[in-house]
Amino acid sequence: MSDKAPIGVFDSGIGGLTVVKEIMNQIPGETIVYFGDTARLPYGNKSQETILTYTRQIIRFLVGKGVKVIVVACNTASALALETVKTEVDIPMIGVVKPGAKVAAETTKNGRIGVIATEGTIRSEIYNNYINNINPQVEVYGKPCPLLVPLVEEGLLEDPVTTEMVRRYTKELLDIDIDTLVLGCTHYPLLRKTIRSVVGEQIKLVNPAYETARSLKKVLIANHLENDPTVKSNHLFYVSDGADKFKKFAKSILPCEVVETKDVNIENY
Repeated sequence: MSDKAPIGVFDSGIGGLTVVKEIMNQIPGETIVYFGDTARLPYGNKSQETILTYTRQIIRFLVGKGVKVIVVACNTASALALETVKTEVDIPMIGVVKPGAKVAAETTKNGRIGVIATEGTIRSEIYNNYINNINPQVEVYGKPCPLLVPLVEEGLLEDPVTTEMVRRYTKELLDIDIDTLVLGCTHYPLLRKTIRSVVGEQIKLVNPAYETARSLKKVLIANHLENDPTVKSNHLFYVSDGADKFKKFAKSILPCEVVETKDVNIENY
């Protein structure tokens, strides 16, 4: 595999752009091929069998683009599909759960960690398992937040409705005195300002997107796949629906020019 090959990143929608942003900031020179499954989101309320089907289709698409590494920038797919599909493809593949879980386990002082995520991620208990493997003494409290992804996808990042939903979802976590909160969905860092205003400054917010980019850099180094950081990158963006809407949003948060976004019928893969 050439070190000049692109990195494949995918998510159920726009949330994975938080991972893309961190990759662009931390590993300049790498080219990214991004796929957002905007036609079939949200993933969090779907079965493991369905998530496996979606993930395999997207991986076939990205492999066809010649990627050298795949980042599963979706907590639900990381929880329900990653361990299965990474044995089916002969290129490195990482998810977003392990990096965030590691930092959370190392950060907490009182041993009480909250995780907000989709229903699928919470149901899998994957954060509980990873965190307790690192520190069995830590208590992990998961809270599914099914309405947050649709609110983010609609661009309602600081809307009063979003603030109220964050308040409702986090209340029981705050009531049990957590000191660390994992943003267990890649959409949620886009709500960081709103979440911070609700939970206060005393809670440590863990952003798996940031930690995933750090882990990706280590994977590239270990596999001798780093590109020249001075090379100009031509990133490619694909979605399963709503290319114009996606492009507009991507341009608002990414530190690069989003020249074009293309629609793809992902069910053909």
